[in-house]
Amino acid sequence: MENPGLVVRGQAAPFSTALRSLINNPQYSDICFVVGQERQEVFAHRCLLACRCNFFQRLLGPGVPSPVVLSTVPAEAFLAVLEFLYTNSVKLHQHSVLEVLTTAVEYGLEELRELCLEFVVKVLDVELVCEALQVEQIVEAWKCHALRRGDAARSAPCRRRRGTRPRDHHRFLDLRFK
Repeated sequence: MENPGLVVRGQAAPFSTALRSLINNPQYSDICFVVGQERQEVFAHRCLLACRCNFFQRLLGPGVPSPVVLSTVPAEAFLAVLEFLYTNSVKLHQHSVLEVLTTAVEYGLEELRELCLEFVVKVLDVELVCEALQVEQIVEAWKCHALRRGDAARSAPCRRRRGTRPRDHHRFLDLRFK
């Protein structure tokens, strides 16, 4: 019988620091994104994004040219998502956490979504609550409109409502439209 071996682990901090140095670093990157209304260039690594996030795995398939334009995601939120994907940790700020949360939901990053919610609970104040309620209402309204669901309890097949304009990035979301 073959010896299964023993997994030993090195220190996490130096590994995380090394990967953090690759975030938005053009050296060795193989993909460029143009993000936000300010059209900021952000550099990344396809293999890392694809192995950590199904959204990026579909988005960055073979033959996808660089740069990839993501004009609806603010640069600060996108960089926070990259930080999470590269290091499994993220530095959040009160002024941008809701944008990071929205992006985490859109990209299907459940762990990042949970971290954002933990942060919101810790720094909860009236201004953030009001902004969060507004964002949640907008997200829910979009889902109900785009997915043609009157409520979340129904399990009817998802279809786009008449009048919903297809957007380029919808094809990368894990949704089945009929």
